[in-house]
Amino acid sequence: MLRDLRGILSVSKARAATLRMQLKNIEVDQIKTRADLAQIPVLRKADLVARQKEMPPFGGACGTRPGALQHLLMSRDVTFQPEGQAKDWWNSARALFAAGIRKGDIILNCFSYHFTPDGHMIDSGLRALGCPVIPAGDHDLEAAQIAIDHYGPVAYCGPSDYLKTLLDMCIERGRPVTTVKRAFLGCCLTSSAVPADFAAYDIACYAGYMTGDLGIVAYESDARDGLIVNEGLIVEIVKPGTDDPLPAGQIGEIVVTRLCADYPLLRFGTGHLSWIIAGPSPCGRTNMRIRGSLGRVGESVTVADHVIAPAQIAEIAARHADVRRLRLLISGAAQPILQGESADDGAALQAKLAEEFFAVTKLRAAVEILPVGCLPADGLLICDQRPKQS
Repeated sequence: MLRDLRGILSVSKARAATLRMQLKNIEVDQIKTRADLAQIPVLRKADLVARQKEMPPFGGACGTRPGALQHLLMSRDVTFQPEGQAKDWWNSARALFAAGIRKGDIILNCFSYHFTPDGHMIDSGLRALGCPVIPAGDHDLEAAQIAIDHYGPVAYCGPSDYLKTLLDMCIERGRPVTTVKRAFLGCCLTSSAVPADFAAYDIACYAGYMTGDLGIVAYESDARDGLIVNEGLIVEIVKPGTDDPLPAGQIGEIVVTRLCADYPLLRFGTGHLSWIIAGPSPCGRTNMRIRGSLGRVGESVTVADHVIAPAQIAEIAARHADVRRLRLLISGAAQPILQGESADDGAALQAKLAEEFFAVTKLRAAVEILPVGCLPADGLLICDQRPKQS
């Protein structure tokens, strides 16, 4: 992959001003290891947005002129993305295959085709697999129901909340969806929570981590054990606010290098948090795995050089039906305090929560069990009361 990256950068550097900026004082021919790659500064999302305003349309990051591209796209956050002419340009076919979609399957694609990359991203992978596509988008539930009744799709691709709304509407009208058996939801969440939401509908759901800049970064398989990094990408986890890679198991920012001559994003900082899972997937796929997106960098906190994300607190809470609400309180105390509401205030529950908090975050915390109703119902999983630095 690094050999291929050197070839792409050698050609694209002359066409992309952003690459020239990142590669200043760096010899492309010397990028032979991940340590060499880590010497290149990270291009973060906010930097790319600013450059797109200064150098439209793509901020000097595109290696192909606009007139030679297939689609000129715009995400909902008013950032701009190209799509090239190559087959399965977004590398989505592999993720869809892992979700059980096969040649000849009729697919209802409810990702938006309106300006945004999402619908086109999935459409390209489905066509590469040889699947007929119903290009539904996410704007017309009535039409989607008619199309389901008429064509009988076997799989759904689209947002999870849209699928839930669609299924419930069909049930209310006495026309439940019976043909759809699989779904690729393309959300950032990883795991068992997503399929469980649709178990009552007899639909096997698969999650993925997809962005308009990079396509499908990582995807879920039948193993349901993290997300497998897509091929054609080099993924690093770096310490937030730095360019420094972290080892497996430590939470940090997802940084992606995309091996694409049209849009050769180099060490692109997504702003999302995750960590690397050591070892191959139980399903047999051998590429790197990540836990999935655990929130955004700005939502996390750093305590004693440990980055803690809200999703980690949610993971602990999900293991305890007897704990109604859980939050981490950070103040000037020596240790953060993991607060939970429960009718069980015994020492065994406190010890278990403390043990699980350390296992998930590698940080020690005091545990405080409060009566039900004592914690504010504000949805906060981390309450940082430390004085702000001026």
